[in-house]
Amino acid sequence: MIDRVGEVVHVHLDRPDKLNALTMGMLDSLIGTARMVRRDPTVRAVILSGQGEAFCAGLDLGRALKDPVGIARRFVPRPWRGTNVFQEACWAWRRLPVPVVAAVHGHCLGAGLQLALGADLRVSTPDARWSVRETHWGLTSDMSGTRSLSELVGLDVAQELTLSARVLRGDEAARLGLVTRVADDPVAGAMDLLAPILANDPRAVAAGKRLLTAARTSSPRRAFARERRAQLALLARMDRRGLPGR
Repeated sequence: MIDRVGEVVHVHLDRPDKLNALTMGMLDSLIGTARMVRRDPTVRAVILSGQGEAFCAGLDLGRALKDPVGIARRFVPRPWRGTNVFQEACWAWRRLPVPVVAAVHGHCLGAGLQLALGADLRVSTPDARWSVRETHWGLTSDMSGTRSLSELVGLDVAQELTLSARVLRGDEAARLGLVTRVADDPVAGAMDLLAPILANDPRAVAAGKRLLTAARTSSPRRAFARERRAQLALLARMDRRGLPGR
């Protein structure tokens, strides 16, 4: 389910009777929604949240296993983007030029955690339940989570969380660096987090996100070159008073 308030698009996972456990159709819809946002220049930010009592309890594996052909088709990576459907449902939000905030309450497990990590920022209730749960289920994180988790908390903490599959509260997740901010109302907290971002020039925000995302895997030489190119493009839009061009 999607709604919009001004320049902010709010994407709700809407399967509350199953704690928003992801179906393959929901994965397809997440990718389609991210593409829609990318094509709309009037969107300045996105909030991801879950309806009902949870953000997302993971992938609905029982339902998915009833469609092995669907799994196989979605498991094959698309060569032009390097991700399969399972990975792109989470990573597509990193590709957007606008900030994406996950507003988390209740369960945030397995695929749900990987989706939250695909956002740029995360706001969680203090008692939300976070876990890299795949190991407990005899599986492994394969929806972009290995990359995003290790970026946020470092290799040693990522290994501990992955190998133990332990459940941690939102306030501990914040101390470890998984969560950006803790709030009793995560959607309101997400809007508060976005307020100063939305006050800035959207081209500068997009450039900052793009540079930081690329810097994670670039050599210093390439990262610095990207900085120079982005800054030149922004400077070219300045008017004579030094204000961003509109």
